Amino acid sequence: MHIFLLALDGVFDTGLTVMLDALGLANKFAAREMGGSLSFEVTIVGMRRRVRSGQGFAIPVQPPPPGLRPDWVVVPALNTSTPESLVPALARPDVRQAKAQLRTWHAQGARIAASCIGTFLLADAGLLDGGQATTTWWLGPLFRQRYPKVSLDESRMLVPSGRVVTAGAAMGHLDLALWLIQQASPDLAAMVSRYLLADLRSSQAPYIVPHHLAQADPAILRFERWARDNLKQGFSLDTAARALATSPRTLQRRCQAVLGKSPLAYIQDLRIERARSLVHGSDLDLEAIAAEVGYADGSTLGALLRERLGRGVRELRADLL
Repeated sequence: MHIFLLALDGVFDTGLTVMLDALGLANKFAAREMGGSLSFEVTIVGMRRRVRSGQGFAIPVQPPPPGLRPDWVVVPALNTSTPESLVPALARPDVRQAKAQLRTWHAQGARIAASCIGTFLLADAGLLDGGQATTTWWLGPLFRQRYPKVSLDESRMLVPSGRVVTAGAAMGHLDLALWLIQQASPDLAAMVSRYLLADLRSSQAPYIVPHHLAQADPAILRFERWARDNLKQGFSLDTAARALATSPRTLQRRCQAVLGKSPLAYIQDLRIERARSLVHGSDLDLEAIAAEVGYADGSTLGALLRERLGRGVRELRADLL
């Protein structure tokens, strides 16, 4: 399997190296356990002759070999973590050239993958239009605003959609590497994951900080502040809309446009965040925690914690031990 790693100037160091390390380990184990019958040929390609990582290290890139079609092209993230730095980066000449090259590779039949902010390059190139995707969770509102033709679910860690695969934030690069290895050999992926003490994760939801999402829009930020002040109360869309001097329909539409979810679903995110804080920082039982976050009984909160986080109060407290 021939894989191109597309390294652009300012590439996220960890994203690039974790791909190289995981695929390198896979090659070593394949040679030892499978007699070399499976290998990942990795070529680091770039749009410039000299490429430096986000930390300033020189990356040994080569131009895309003419006439060679890779099986996979993987786009590690750029080391830009805010809309203010990302949007100008997407307009750089080398990035525009990379997007054109990605479209060419895709048209030739190559499969394309990206993680974290690398997913923005795929979306900017139009390769995600009409499909599903995930991205780095804190830039979900920006992604949704820029690419309305893409069905985004930033709570998922990895989303295959046709011949394109997207993965989540930062260490989602490792999840993507393990997934690529798994496509060739589940046993080999399991071996690599054991050596790296890493498992394929299905969700980014436990890592999402609701407040960071709300900062993307002033109206949502006001809604979040009101919601936190009234977290113990039963939620009413009409009451929330009146408090914010807007209509229920407008509030519903704004939450969907910015957050990709309803006001009630966002309230649930805030309740889970507060409940998890109380689980870790107090000795309150489930019923008392439920009352603190606006639920009439502990069973409702317990079910929501298991649905969103995959753990109940007992397991969450055991994680601290």
